[in-house]
Amino acid sequence: MILTVFSFLLFTACAAFLTWWITRKDERASSEGFFLGGRSLTFPIIAGSLLLTNLSTEQMVGLNGSAYQNGLSVMAWEVVSVIALVLMAVFFLPRFLRAGITTVPQFLELRFDRRTQTLANSVFLAAYALLLIPIILYSGAKGLINIMDLKAMTGIESEYLLLQLTCFAIGIAGMLYARFGGLRTLAVLDTINGIGLLVGGFLIAWFALAYLGGEDGVSGGWETLKNQHPERLDSTGEQGTDVPFATLFTGVALLNLFYWCTNQQIIQRTFGASSLAEGQKGVLLTGALKLLGPVYLVMPGIIAFHLYLGQDVKPDDAYGMLVSEVLPDHLTGFFAAVMVGAILSSFNAALNSTSALFSIGLYKHMVNPSASDQQTVKTAKLFVTVIAIAAMLGAPLLSKTGSLFSYLQTMNAIYFIPIFSVVVMGMLNKRVPSASAFASMIVGLIILISTLILYPALAPLKEDPVTGASVAQSFADVTGFSNYHLMGITFALLIGIMMTASIIAPRATAWKIETRNPIDMSHWKGVPVASAILIALVLIIYISFHQ
Repeated sequence: MILTVFSFLLFTACAAFLTWWITRKDERASSEGFFLGGRSLTFPIIAGSLLLTNLSTEQMVGLNGSAYQNGLSVMAWEVVSVIALVLMAVFFLPRFLRAGITTVPQFLELRFDRRTQTLANSVFLAAYALLLIPIILYSGAKGLINIMDLKAMTGIESEYLLLQLTCFAIGIAGMLYARFGGLRTLAVLDTINGIGLLVGGFLIAWFALAYLGGEDGVSGGWETLKNQHPERLDSTGEQGTDVPFATLFTGVALLNLFYWCTNQQIIQRTFGASSLAEGQKGVLLTGALKLLGPVYLVMPGIIAFHLYLGQDVKPDDAYGMLVSEVLPDHLTGFFAAVMVGAILSSFNAALNSTSALFSIGLYKHMVNPSASDQQTVKTAKLFVTVIAIAAMLGAPLLSKTGSLFSYLQTMNAIYFIPIFSVVVMGMLNKRVPSASAFASMIVGLIILISTLILYPALAPLKEDPVTGASVAQSFADVTGFSNYHLMGITFALLIGIMMTASIIAPRATAWKIETRNPIDMSHWKGVPVASAILIALVLIIYISFHQ
């Protein structure tokens, strides 16, 4: 126990000190310095920050929990994302950087009008404040409680009270980082923790397979999984699982595209690139690292399924229990510290993006247009505090949901799909009028809120097959029609609305992106080769594990 706590504190202190030392002279008083790191980020920092912003505990805990339930097919959230990252590097990033924007809603204002920007800004803010940030805190607290065995360490018997206290501890630490550090501070901390997370993640997969294999070691563990649970090692999910194979071409593809190409929390890192080439290299390096994701984000969940088969283990508890069981004490503290770093990374990224959306998109845009840079940053920091406190209070309530990762993806779709459809059409069709973009976002929100929240809420509760608890049914449970196919149909409908409007009442003049960014906009020459290799590897992985 003492060794675990010592290694935890040592790694946490070292990461914090190294981050301070590297970024101590950074300028954070201006909007560009605070939100974009002074547009000085190079490709290793961008890749490390992108990876760790994504790889928080909703991934480590949630995706492994989903693998515990469904098997290897959930690797789609890692492997298919590589194609989205290629498109980001080739198509989206050059246009975003040329526009010189800080937020995605700013792009929508440049392309369409202020009301479209305001609607997108408000939707992002609501989604981050009510969904993303609380989920990051909740999943982080759940993972930390199990990995560090905080119940035994603290003597607190009430699971809900322990969850509340852990959420507050993580939330306060994250709030301090987000308030007093700018984007570059967060990006450097991300990179340091990212290295630790990758090392720790692979170690857990290794130790878990060795634990499973006994005297035969890692190879024996792998043979045990192949022989006893071959259906769990199929890359193509069957109907009724979380990610049926057909959905890779509809909702799953769209959610990945939005997440890596237009999600403010993620792509704000790329907006701070020192040049387009550095941004492209950072994005594609992230794609290469994502190909390794199934090893530490999916495999442990499958191993936990074998170890805890027949036991009353909740999916979102499986990963933390596995880590606690297979990892040596001196590494448990290290990995817990890395997990805290991952939590803080995603939490800080969401807070930083939320503060940018509020202060630049609403405060300076509508409340105080004459605000100075110092006033804007001060307002952003105050808003960070309010949102962080609200998230700390709301996060424990998520303990009443079913599968965390499935819940997250379903809720994300409500705003992912409408915003992504408008951004894509705004770039592809120069004649789409502003009114159709605004109307499409409204229509998309109405359809997805009605089908993914209201309709299932009115249906009778169902029994969770794992926990036996009564939980709400999804749209797929009620209708038998996959949520992801619904997302694909909704996206097609919104594209159709804007395409029709561009024919019937086109924009008077074709829209053109004006270069507003002082950085070097030359493309990296290695983009075509690197992109082709990444896509080929995606296909090889799917074919190799198809049964």
